Amino acid sequence: MNTLTRAADALAVTPLLNCLLREAAEPASAVPDTGREEPSDRSVHRLRASGRLLRVRPGHRPSSPELWNGRSWRALDHAALVDLAVQEMSATTGRSNPALAAEMAASRSAVRAVLAARARTTPPEDPWLRSEQALVMGHPYHPAPKARTSGGSPTAWLRYAPEAYARFPLVLLGVREDAVVEDGDTRALDALGEAPPGYRLLPAHPWQLELSDRVPRLRAAFAEGRLIRLGTTREAARPTSSVRTLYVPGGGSGTGDGLFLKFSLDVRITNDIRRMRRHELLHVRRTDPLVSAAFTAMGGPATWLSDRGYRTVDGLFETCAVLVRDGLDRHLAPGTTAVLAAALVEGFPGNPLDRVTDPRVWWSAYLRQVVPPVLEAFARFGVVVECHLQNTLIAVDAQGLPVQSVFRDAEGAKTVPEMPREAAWRRLAYCLVVNNLSEVAGALADRFPGSTAALWALARAEFERGGRLPALPGLAGLLDEPTLPGKANLLSRWIRAEGTAPRYLPVPNPLVRDTVGSTRA
Repeated sequence: MNTLTRAADALAVTPLLNCLLREAAEPASAVPDTGREEPSDRSVHRLRASGRLLRVRPGHRPSSPELWNGRSWRALDHAALVDLAVQEMSATTGRSNPALAAEMAASRSAVRAVLAARARTTPPEDPWLRSEQALVMGHPYHPAPKARTSGGSPTAWLRYAPEAYARFPLVLLGVREDAVVEDGDTRALDALGEAPPGYRLLPAHPWQLELSDRVPRLRAAFAEGRLIRLGTTREAARPTSSVRTLYVPGGGSGTGDGLFLKFSLDVRITNDIRRMRRHELLHVRRTDPLVSAAFTAMGGPATWLSDRGYRTVDGLFETCAVLVRDGLDRHLAPGTTAVLAAALVEGFPGNPLDRVTDPRVWWSAYLRQVVPPVLEAFARFGVVVECHLQNTLIAVDAQGLPVQSVFRDAEGAKTVPEMPREAAWRRLAYCLVVNNLSEVAGALADRFPGSTAALWALARAEFERGGRLPALPGLAGLLDEPTLPGKANLLSRWIRAEGTAPRYLPVPNPLVRDTVGSTRA
């Protein structure tokens, strides 16, 4: 196994191992007697369905899994861990899912392809863009975070992959005016090029066009002249961490203000086919004005990237949809640099955590920027920001200290009473504590062993200050309940309950006084 293959295997093992430990295992009450002293840097877990023992190197990113075979510990590579996961989930649920097993293997192959591509490509100079394109491992609690199901082989999709530092022009289409469907402010699209009389501009993701090439209605639209090809954009777009949301420097306007465009993409990435469905776009148009108004009323420094409008084609509503999102630069405090919160955890060149000398100082600043605006948006305005790591950007000052938070994605945001208040609060607690804070705290604790208790004491104090806000009856429970909901992505995918109906399992609540803060995202 060469260096590249070993690195890919290690990166693919961690998220699958996290899933097994969260969803299918518990700490073993006794360990086998091998006649040797158990290594101090290993922990042993019993798989609930089979009773087999799994030994791992623990920590924020568990690694080096070994299975007890009755006589000795046998090291497991990614393929063997997939087999183990398949056996456990089959025994747990009584169901089979060969498609997911294939996705797990494909995810590991994708990681290797990405690592090979990165080795021969220069990363972007912009530290924010480096952070957006840093997620080689991906979601730390998903069995197949890098699979690109239905997207073709790596040869087909690497040129569109953020992890491979991709950049490419958008395809420009002309939509006959009588076939345009749009809502909100889409004027930025018209600055991307020039449409002939009787047509409006519509940018298209080239990967989505390739995937949709055989769609009869799309072919008919071109044949009838409802759609025409106009070339490509002058500037190359850069894919961000979500893959289907692209950053267009300058936004085609020449003013220097960047623009984000979110496209339909008929590819399964983690738990869903990333197509922008009609009901989701309608939800965005209802929700975004409420979220934008809430952040405006709060008066900063936290800010919201507005999904301000969409444009598509009548009869091809979901296939051709493009959503216009605010650029980042206009929202940032002067002299700051934004980074993706998920990249703080995974790591990238220029990561502010690399400069931290006192984790309590940095963590306190992070908490001040993230926790109060999320709580206030819910308490005062009934807005649930989906503040998971991939939807949260942190602006840091010249010393690398957090001074501002930037949130995005109205599709994932919820409002009360659209969602019942109790369910909305549970969703907020998962996104904020289990997904976001636990991962960032874990990354700090890995760098500064022994700091976990102090970090979570500071987090609890920040939440207690939120008790002054009205309409937060669930705050006391959040601080004192022994568990919080953690997403069970392996189980959800195995029983095909992903997407809008994922399963959750209780995980330890790190905010409870005197706990060790072992929750994971």
